[in-house]
Amino acid sequence: MADRTDHEKAGQDMSEKQLTCQTVFKGKLLHVVSDTVRLSNGHETVREYIRHPGAAMIIAMADENTIVLVRQYRYPLDRHFIELPAGKIDPGEEPMDTAKRELREECGYEAKAWRHLTTLHPCIGYANERIELYLARDLVAVGQQLDDDELLEVLHVPVTEALLWVRDGKITEAKAVTGLLWAEKILRGEW
Repeated sequence: MADRTDHEKAGQDMSEKQLTCQTVFKGKLLHVVSDTVRLSNGHETVREYIRHPGAAMIIAMADENTIVLVRQYRYPLDRHFIELPAGKIDPGEEPMDTAKRELREECGYEAKAWRHLTTLHPCIGYANERIELYLARDLVAVGQQLDDDELLEVLHVPVTEALLWVRDGKITEAKAVTGLLWAEKILRGEW
């Protein structure tokens, strides 16, 4: 399989050069910027995007067939969502440490076995966010340690049932859908 460099060598270089950068908004989580860039064809345009600190997401297996999910209210869409445990990477924190912290805080577990699976880029059209996906096994209950602004319910669901929830539209959050498809492949021994 060709790596990114091989793809870039094989095709046209469409890289863009930043000419200016302006902060539009800087909040607790998001940093919105507006850059003027020069395209490879010489034209100039504006790129608005969100700078995000990155996140870690965990496929936490309670046993060989059961996955740990969380149900929480998401304000922007005014509804509850079922998701995989995840959280943003704090400044100076390694992604694996974020995954361990989030599993402990959100779900009340520590895991004896960890495996990094992949890096996901969920919003490439308008954000630089990356999500590091981990598999956690051999869970040990240690008790939840939720942040003051976190309210969530921990669910233990057979992977087969969670996949049906994806099919039926009960799980629609993109990170969870992707993580569950990874979990299915891992449990089948295909990945």
